[in-house]
Amino acid sequence: MPPVEEILEAAKVVALPMRTRFRSITRREALIFRGPAGWGEFAPFVEYDDEESAPWLAAGIEAAYLGPPVAQRDAVPLNATVPAVAADQVAEILARYPGATTAKVKVAEPGQSLSDDVDRVAAARAVIPRVRIDANGKWTVPQAISSISAIGEVEYAEQPCATVDELAQVRRAVDVPIAADESIRKAADPMRVVAADAADVAILKVAPLGGMRSVLALSDRIGLPVVVSSALDTAVGMAAGVAAAAALPRLDLACGLGTGSLFTVDVAEPFLPEHGVVTPRWFGPDVDLAPATLADPATTAWWHDRLRRCHDVLRRRGHGAEFGKS
Repeated sequence: MPPVEEILEAAKVVALPMRTRFRSITRREALIFRGPAGWGEFAPFVEYDDEESAPWLAAGIEAAYLGPPVAQRDAVPLNATVPAVAADQVAEILARYPGATTAKVKVAEPGQSLSDDVDRVAAARAVIPRVRIDANGKWTVPQAISSISAIGEVEYAEQPCATVDELAQVRRAVDVPIAADESIRKAADPMRVVAADAADVAILKVAPLGGMRSVLALSDRIGLPVVVSSALDTAVGMAAGVAAAAALPRLDLACGLGTGSLFTVDVAEPFLPEHGVVTPRWFGPDVDLAPATLADPATTAWWHDRLRRCHDVLRRRGHGAEFGKS
């Protein structure tokens, strides 16, 4: 594994302003760094502890030191992403995703009502007929069952409740397919979802799962249809997400890799869909990223310290043998 000082020597901390509040934030902070294979990203959300954040560093190191896996396709279909905005703002947001045939709509936002969710989904459905919803585990089982019924037919309901057991209960009670996100990426054993027969679709995210190759391996083990999704990544992190999706042996569903449109400015040219798809591309070591949104010194110091702690976590876990072999 590369020494922490080597990573930090090529690191830049950025703070990207967002067009719309998403996951309760209006500014996305991230640390990007250059290695021999290109640029990597370390951007766990600020509330995550070091143990949960360490795989995000592993993913960034993989990108910077190993590069992308071999692609199986030259285009990746994307879903449009609709934050928990008012219904009359939905069409404007969807216009940022030309050619998209699927929309993912955030629901169960704290402080909003089921009526808000129903109206937002209906507004999305008026523009793009295929809609999926994402509750981020915010509903109880009874709330999930009644809310899914009120919203109506969707491609799937993503993480309607927090736990695997709750997902299994909802799945048995509704006709809508259930997708698991947090119950995979935050789980000590991501295979519990399969053992409990709790999901129809697996949402896999590169950074929280430790890298592109980890996503490919888990996809093979889990045996469910896969949607590769972003973790509100910068263009550098998005390159890894698109690379993972492009490397999957099979990809039948649109991926959640279009959140670059949520930023007013990115660290590089963002991955924006054309005709509903994006093309894989890589920010190699010869690319000089000079973001205009560098973070202030205090924020930079906070991220450097966080990276050091997560590097220690990876060392204790014995991470890094694969880099010695590369």
